[in-house]
Amino acid sequence: MISNQLLLEKIHLVVDKLMNLGGCDSDKDKTASSADTSKGFIQRDFGIEEWDWPQGVGLYGLYKLQEFYGDGRYLPFFSKWYRGHRENGLPSKNINTTAPFLPLSFLYESLDSREEYYGLCVKRAQWLINELPKTEDKGFQHVTSAIGNRDGVSLNEGQLWVDTLFMAVLFLNKMGQKTDNEVWKNEALHQFLVHIKYLFDRHTGLFHHGFRFDGRDNFGGIFWCRGNSWFTYGVMEYIDTCGDQLNPGVRDYLIDTFKSQAAALLKLQSPSGLWHTVLTDPSSYEEVSGSAAIAAGLLRGVKAKVLDETYEAAAEKAIEAICANISEDGTVLGVSAGTGIGMDSEHYKNIAIMPMAYGQALALTALCEALK
Repeated sequence: MISNQLLLEKIHLVVDKLMNLGGCDSDKDKTASSADTSKGFIQRDFGIEEWDWPQGVGLYGLYKLQEFYGDGRYLPFFSKWYRGHRENGLPSKNINTTAPFLPLSFLYESLDSREEYYGLCVKRAQWLINELPKTEDKGFQHVTSAIGNRDGVSLNEGQLWVDTLFMAVLFLNKMGQKTDNEVWKNEALHQFLVHIKYLFDRHTGLFHHGFRFDGRDNFGGIFWCRGNSWFTYGVMEYIDTCGDQLNPGVRDYLIDTFKSQAAALLKLQSPSGLWHTVLTDPSSYEEVSGSAAIAAGLLRGVKAKVLDETYEAAAEKAIEAICANISEDGTVLGVSAGTGIGMDSEHYKNIAIMPMAYGQALALTALCEALK
């Protein structure tokens, strides 16, 4: 078991790196080849200064650490980050650019211009309900930012991706809970149920990356590590945010799904403590960001007394492996770049490995959960 002192040393290294990742040359995306983008070389994903999902997840990890300390030590950073984007204008509305609204939904009351930030959150929640394209069964279509054009979108028509739960649904639920908006709360629950319906694999207990309604299939049927981790950690976040508001029967259903997935993940953990980027393919590389979110979710499950000590041991083994993948300058190593849906294991195995804001954040989240 790693001591709190060592965990805090690693945490502060990771945080310092996260806050100083800097920006990126997004103009390179305009001339990037499809071969490069398919491997995750999308410039806007790098750094901490863009408004998109990697940065949104990064900020949420930083918020979770601030919550652990119980003070406002990172509020100046948050204030500067959100103020800069508010003044310069936000990119296109889509699922991925909703991710920065998740930390904002927790933070806006503590920031300057709180009413303006509240208004931005309300407008994004309304957009998710009224304007975001929907699939059959009224699922949130996984619309993303267009590569090379921050004002454009890629529609991914008729597609559900497991990423959506973390990038957009957690935010919608948080705003619903804070404002007691039954429409938003009910829609967030509906999205969890729809995504479970089409992405949960009853044969393995794992989650597929996506589902497409035109072919009525799960693309290549690949069980991707980070994709699964969005549910492992995300569903526990969702349940905790709902608290007593969640119907007991529905809570049991979500917990049962979580426990089925956790049991499957336990069997697939590698001897190092990490999980492979294709969970069921031991020849695929071990991936740290997904492993971190899985470990964080398992620890949340243990704390909630829905998982036993076997899972705590597995999570602690993962924490040790994560610590071993933090360099001297705080860079979280072994993180796969942004990953679109692929039709075979080779697609996921070919995704580039490089430092990412969400890699810093998910490692940070896992280490914070491991603090005693």
